Amino acid sequence: TKRKGKNPLKHTEVFCSIPSRSLLSPSYYHSFGITENYVVFLEQPFKLDILKMATAYMRGVSWASCMSFHREDKTYIHIIDQRTRKPVLTKFYTDPMVVFHHVNAYEEGDCILFDVISYEDSSLYQLFYLANLNQDFEENSRLTSVPTLKRFAIPLHMDKNAEVGSNLIKVASTRATALKEKDDQVYCQPEVLYEGLELPRINYAHNGKPYRYVFAAEVQWSPIPTQIIKYDILTKSSLKWCEECCWPAEPLFVPAPDAKDEDDGVILSAIISTDPQKLPFLLILDARSFTELARASVDVEMHLDLHGLFVPDADWDTGKQTPSEKQGVGEPQSPTGLIVPGWGHGKNDI
Repeated sequence: TKRKGKNPLKHTEVFCSIPSRSLLSPSYYHSFGITENYVVFLEQPFKLDILKMATAYMRGVSWASCMSFHREDKTYIHIIDQRTRKPVLTKFYTDPMVVFHHVNAYEEGDCILFDVISYEDSSLYQLFYLANLNQDFEENSRLTSVPTLKRFAIPLHMDKNAEVGSNLIKVASTRATALKEKDDQVYCQPEVLYEGLELPRINYAHNGKPYRYVFAAEVQWSPIPTQIIKYDILTKSSLKWCEECCWPAEPLFVPAPDAKDEDDGVILSAIISTDPQKLPFLLILDARSFTELARASVDVEMHLDLHGLFVPDADWDTGKQTPSEKQGVGEPQSPTGLIVPGWGHGKNDI
């Protein structure tokens, strides 16, 4: 919002422009990935119909009704070089999907690895119409696809002599593939890491860098989270917290002041209960063992929250933080100084 007549966009600039594949149906997006040198942007087949939106007021409908999922289309993966501020020329694509949240992205060897939570359709979006948000929401809300943690691999350099159909990914840390096709297009097939989680958080000192742990809410066929999960990308194992009648909000990772390991800290989550006799509470877990350290109940009515933000005390000792944390927790030190402050939770969420 404007304050005292100041323009909130005064100090912003256009970093890069990517022409939409359809001028009248631009792709919806909620977040993007960022590494030390690149930005990862997904042009997904979940689109906004501009003509319908232009007439929405006259027709008495919301702009949200002007969005639709085109399962016959592809998902295009745009890679922007931060040093040139231009997209790389190679055309990457994958199967149709809907992505709200990027988890993290980083460079390894001669490729970019990026992790997202993806859906096979837009059923989650449809569930949040007011007509569906009634007292029977828990029983009647059902997704038609499970949110899935997927890892994609993007080769940074094309081997012109590679045969059509060959895998261009050579790093051993992932089973994701990038298959060369005719006309130098590349079809990317992800590695499925875990099915049934959303609202991902990480230790943002590792944003844009190699990392190991994802903290998230476990979600299956219903959008209502019932568990908090810590997923280990390296071992493919997980730790969970749950309690009867409890709905947890997005878990926030807060590093210990003298943290040395990636999971050295605590997890914060606001919990509400379907039991009217049980007060909502703030849950505090040991991020390493996922055991409960404490909880603080509050005697107020509280709704199920999606996102949260931990604001450190003004006396927080920045001298003990890593270089990336001094710049802004979770913001990689890119060569262009591109900083994405985010909205609510993930640093790269818009």
